[in-house]
Amino acid sequence: MIKVEEKLYQNRYIVDENRPHIQIKNPELCATECGDQACTFCCPANCYNKEEGGGVSLVTDGCLECGTCRVICQDQDNVSWNYPRGGYGISYKFG
Repeated sequence: MIKVEEKLYQNRYIVDENRPHIQIKNPELCATECGDQACTFCCPANCYNKEEGGGVSLVTDGCLECGTCRVICQDQDNVSWNYPRGGYGISYKFG
């Protein structure tokens, strides 16, 4: 049986280091207003992680561009999400 991680490993991701396509608008809001920090366990690529101080860190490397974080954070409206520039981001490999 093939695991999800093995399938994801087949995808190619080109990081746009100077221009991330997702940003947390106000990191302090994650620590003070967001109770469960759902982005940290709903993101299928594990781009969001809980910090020791109660905040959330974001690393967009490996983002699947699914938009889950945008939907999860809809009440707080604290995620700025755009598609990556042309030539960057994920290239899905099927098979």
